Amino acid sequence: MLNESLFNFRAHFPDSGTCELRAQHNASRQVMLLSGQLVSNQRSDRKGVSARVRKNGVYGFSSTGTYSEDAVKRTLKEAEANASFLEKNVQPIKGPLAPIPTGQLLRNDDAIDVEQTFYIERCRELDDFVVQNCPELVSRVVGAMSDTVEKVIAVSDGLDAHVVTRRSYLYIKMVAMHPESGPVELYDIVGGYGTFDQHFSDLSEAKVKALEIYEELMKKREGVHPKPGKKTCVLSGALAGMLAHEAVGHTVEADLVISGSVSAHLLNQPVASEITSLVDYAHTAFGKPVPLPVFADDEGVTAKDTVLIENGILKGYMNNRESARHFGVEPTGHARAWLFSDEPLIRMRNTVILPGKNTLEEMLVSIDDGYWLISSNNGQADMTGEFMFGVTRGYEIKNGKIGRAILDTTISGIAFEMMKTIDMLSDTVEWGSAGFCGKKQPMAVSLGGPAVRCEITVGGRM
Repeated sequence: MLNESLFNFRAHFPDSGTCELRAQHNASRQVMLLSGQLVSNQRSDRKGVSARVRKNGVYGFSSTGTYSEDAVKRTLKEAEANASFLEKNVQPIKGPLAPIPTGQLLRNDDAIDVEQTFYIERCRELDDFVVQNCPELVSRVVGAMSDTVEKVIAVSDGLDAHVVTRRSYLYIKMVAMHPESGPVELYDIVGGYGTFDQHFSDLSEAKVKALEIYEELMKKREGVHPKPGKKTCVLSGALAGMLAHEAVGHTVEADLVISGSVSAHLLNQPVASEITSLVDYAHTAFGKPVPLPVFADDEGVTAKDTVLIENGILKGYMNNRESARHFGVEPTGHARAWLFSDEPLIRMRNTVILPGKNTLEEMLVSIDDGYWLISSNNGQADMTGEFMFGVTRGYEIKNGKIGRAILDTTISGIAFEMMKTIDMLSDTVEWGSAGFCGKKQPMAVSLGGPAVRCEITVGGRM
């Protein structure tokens, strides 16, 4: 654990401007078995301190991979010097940032960093289970991963904080042979917020998941290519959440809005159907903790929920303190950095489409000829909201009934046009939190939503 002596260095902050001082420790653990062979066994720890000083709208930043008294003082001086240099040569002449609530937030934990052998043993046990219960595979992968991000943050105004975020997962991938198309595969993940030993001292959940993957893979092995074109589809909550994050969420991050994203001119205009709302939650949603809680960001801002779309209307953007000043709104805690050596960027936290009133069964039975699309392995979107995602698991819907499994395909469209076609939302929400968002630097985020009925373009074969 990082000690909180960083708070004592406030006395060394510059006399003018705002200052953020951050000590940070990132720890990651990974193990992977390929068909029973150990092919990856990694441990990584990165620790250091950074400082950022703002003067008249420009920021000076400095970091070092040492957490000591001399390192902290040196980093503060370098950040101030960098800010003074930019202030002199760029001359932006921007006013001060709006004041934010001050205080202290201490969320320590005493979790144990388990030995690497524990990860290997759990992977071997799960791999043995797959071998014994999933006989018709040509290949399999079982992996374990965990990461911990610990930060101590001292600021000239705002919240001083000591926060720790931990997440852990088991990854299962299975490959079988399709009689015509060759290898087909499916994968899934179990785990979530917390340490690896908390999640996987018992493997019952992972074993159930392995059997589910195998059952669906056997169906996919007999699957067909979907018919291409615009189709009425039901997207799972996981897939709807990914679209909400990639194709919508990034377009409403204020730094990208200022740079010219499609959302720059859509504020207070309809961008989705009237039943559709999208919120980026801080730490609590629907009366429960979100998958990756954020209580304060790296600028010392208290994290609050941000309504992005309300009843189809674009209501706001995600901001840091600088962009909040630009738009004349209150910052709600979106500035985060992945490593001590990274400057904070505007990032999503727990982004989700709000649930509706329908059951999944009602949504499926309402479709005469379409698809039930469940999971994705990749995707891309740009600042126009145009997207394309790979679909790895799905089924035909014929006359309101689930039909044959489909082989890998793609879905594409323009996010705000697709979201205007949403006419049914399920009454339950599915979350995902195992991935990373890439925006100049990685970031752990969670995303989710209900099942969504919409019109979308599906790739396939005639």
